[in-house]
Amino acid sequence: MDAIAELTSERGYESTKIADIVGRAGVARKTLYDNFDGKEDVLLAAFDTATEDLEQRVAEACRAGGDWRAGVRAGLAALLGAIAERPAMARLCLVEALSATPASAARYESTLERFVSLLRRATPSDTGLPETIEETLVGGVAWILSQQIRRGEGQQAANLLPELSEFVLSPYLGVSNPNRVRADETDSTMADSNE
Repeated sequence: MDAIAELTSERGYESTKIADIVGRAGVARKTLYDNFDGKEDVLLAAFDTATEDLEQRVAEACRAGGDWRAGVRAGLAALLGAIAERPAMARLCLVEALSATPASAARYESTLERFVSLLRRATPSDTGLPETIEETLVGGVAWILSQQIRRGEGQQAANLLPELSEFVLSPYLGVSNPNRVRADETDSTMADSNE
């Protein structure tokens, strides 16, 4: 699965062949076919494994973050850390999956929906914001990250934490005092400024 992530990152899904995958993975073609139905199956397995791990990491970080604002920031930090750790897999999930196959595009959409649900659980529900706010925020974060990855800057994803924290938290906290949502503020300072 790492082999297909690396190869699609380097040359795209269409240009990646089974021979390339087995060569990069250092396995026999028979070994690949003993475990997968073909190239698409390898892609989908890599996508599923990576996104399930990512969802778990983000959810755990959100729960451990303290109050909901700190939890959202911690979840974003976990997301960005995972992208920086594995930029090829991040490219497979956030860029290549959209156009590789209809099944991978459907998996991408389903994954975004799971992250929308995660954000809904992590944020206040009585905000008066549009029902689509979490979809908008998750879609915006995914787009920003895909652009970062397309530019070959996935390893610097963690640098986006202040900007993405402000982007995600601003609708909930309001923009009258944008400094309230800066990621470098402590939770106690943020609690004081909201009173």
